[in-house]
Amino acid sequence: MKTLLAGGLLVVGVLGGVVGAVVGTVVAGAVWPVLGAMLAGAACGTAVGCGLPVWGARRVAGWPGWLPAAMSGVLAVAYGAAVLWPGERAVPGKADAYWELPTGSRLAYRLTPAQGPARPEPVLRLHGGPGTPGEAADGLDEALSRAGYRVYDYDQLGSGDSPRPADLSGYTVQRQVDDLEAIRQRLGAPRMVLIGASWGGTLAAEYLAAHPDRVARVVFTSPGALWTPEYTDEQAGQLWDRLTPDQRARVDALGGNGPRVPLWSLLMALDPAQAHALLPDEQADALMGRLLAVSGSAATCRPGAAAELPVKTPGSYANQLIVADLRHRPDPRPALRTVHVPALVLRGECDYKHWEVTREYRDTLPGAQLLYVPGAGHAIAVDRPAEYRAAVLAFLTGTPLPGTPYTGAEDPAEH
Repeated sequence: MKTLLAGGLLVVGVLGGVVGAVVGTVVAGAVWPVLGAMLAGAACGTAVGCGLPVWGARRVAGWPGWLPAAMSGVLAVAYGAAVLWPGERAVPGKADAYWELPTGSRLAYRLTPAQGPARPEPVLRLHGGPGTPGEAADGLDEALSRAGYRVYDYDQLGSGDSPRPADLSGYTVQRQVDDLEAIRQRLGAPRMVLIGASWGGTLAAEYLAAHPDRVARVVFTSPGALWTPEYTDEQAGQLWDRLTPDQRARVDALGGNGPRVPLWSLLMALDPAQAHALLPDEQADALMGRLLAVSGSAATCRPGAAAELPVKTPGSYANQLIVADLRHRPDPRPALRTVHVPALVLRGECDYKHWEVTREYRDTLPGAQLLYVPGAGHAIAVDRPAEYRAAVLAFLTGTPLPGTPYTGAEDPAEH
């Protein structure tokens, strides 16, 4: 009977040690979000959660006195090894040019200069994600250059070739809007043309609501929700909705079988600073890069097809924290209903974003036109690059659109 009771206490000790390690990690990180302090807290939690039950087992069964310390030590080492196991790393590339902005952001950018006399308004391309620049080389920059536009592609804070800030508090929608305004001032342009894709469309709308007199024209390509609190993730539509069974299985396997990714997810919900200490940028970005490599084709009309890795290193913390911040933004729609800036909304047939999300842009912005692109997914420039270039170029230069704007209330894909 004593042996059975002692064995039960050993099991409790193992489970208690694991729970104690997690609790110790979180508590220590709340005081000092540094990996060393968090691991020290985990060791203390293991000692308490494992040591006390094993000490009781030793007293009941008469086992050696060193057993509690030995088991706690083994569990602590195993936990530390699992959490600290060095994963794949990804680092930002080196851009040819950077903007040092008064907001504190250092942003990588590329300029495609105008061919011939330059038009007065530069074009700013706002990438999606958040955190995923360089998704496709669609040839639009060159086409706009030939039409006399200066085109700037920049990597938003903590994304692509832009440095990752040590302070995570800059990952907000407002910082993105402020960065864009600082860029306009740096360029000395009274007004800009904005082309936003996916999240970049949401950012363009946020900027337009704040600075309507600074925008000459705007293109929303497969935009995200105009105001995120209006929709649940299911109502808005998610990339994961279009994953094939094989893609789902591969996504589920990305984190491996260890505790590190589940613990990171828990810490992201509780305290991102602790998550950042546990999984630094280069490892979180590598994990996100692998996720995009597996799931990226779901943004096209061919989910499950071979997908190339993103051209640039994605920004994981930019993605996670800006998405979270979108839930707390004030509603920009009242301001946008008074804005009279020419706007084009592009919608692909296979877009995973639900139709209501796209339609709201057309219905909110006075005079906005919506162009439906058959055979294209969320990544219109990937599926139909020629049609994408033609539509954007026609809209910006004031020539007839290559198609009739859609004015119906129902999803055009259903007709």
